[in-house]
Amino acid sequence: MDLPHKFLNTVLPPLTFIALLLLMPTLGLLKFLFSLKRYIYMENVAGKVALITRASSGIGEHVAYEYARRGARLVLVARREDRLQVVADKARQIGSPGVIVVAADVSKVEDCKQFVEEAVNHFVQLDHLVNNAGVVLIDFFEKVTRFSDFASIMDINFWGSVYSTHYAIPHLRKSKGKIVVISSTAALLTSPRFSFYNASKAALISFFETLRTEFGPDIGITIVTPGLIESEMSKGEILSQYAWVPMEATEVCAKAIVDSACSGDMYLTEPSWVKVWVWIKILCPEVFEWGAHSMYVNSPCTSKKNS
Repeated sequence: MDLPHKFLNTVLPPLTFIALLLLMPTLGLLKFLFSLKRYIYMENVAGKVALITRASSGIGEHVAYEYARRGARLVLVARREDRLQVVADKARQIGSPGVIVVAADVSKVEDCKQFVEEAVNHFVQLDHLVNNAGVVLIDFFEKVTRFSDFASIMDINFWGSVYSTHYAIPHLRKSKGKIVVISSTAALLTSPRFSFYNASKAALISFFETLRTEFGPDIGITIVTPGLIESEMSKGEILSQYAWVPMEATEVCAKAIVDSACSGDMYLTEPSWVKVWVWIKILCPEVFEWGAHSMYVNSPCTSKKNS
């Protein structure tokens, strides 16, 4: 029974490596040409409808402004209705021909069904769904005493996107629409103290990559993995842990996200230099893990904080 596996273990890796070496130049050229085509024929979202969760601040707020500048109609969703109204007013001023706000909690399946229905009832269509809602709590796993405190991370970061996507699918199929998923480079870099947050964002990537294979060309999916971006989530204790990392302006990140979605990109890492750390983790996992442990677990600052 082991003979087929022994044969494949011996033969398949070198054959695959050789085939990739031979095909990479052609595949690289084709990928560049398709990328160029997508950029030239970037989708015009004027008059289209974009639904954005957690649009009250941070990335979601500025993604709303970016869609507004391009003439899209907006459905803004968050728990803070007063803050949503401020964002809605500004979106109208900078170009959106129509904006509605819906106060909702994405961790509740009934709320997700409601805001999708309100969007379609009001605008008759839905073209882009931006799953942006997310929260973060940080601590070393062994110091967690109440797991219920961290349950909301998965409820909002993962299930919130699942619920809203489920109810949006029929309308997005009809419009040949797009889904934008705001994950995080944290899902790829496994930073210490972010275990639950990292897991929720990694779950998003795996889930929506699977949906991409299910939907085929009917619905486009762009998975975004931002680095450290200026927002409410990057302040306080998180900022102090990564004070040495330059933060990108939220406006810059938002523009890149909407450009990428309109171009039909499968993935976006913003800022792009963060990919270097992902390459290091893939190629030299031992070095990466040693560095992360030394900086964020064994450093004098961290040790003093947790003593």
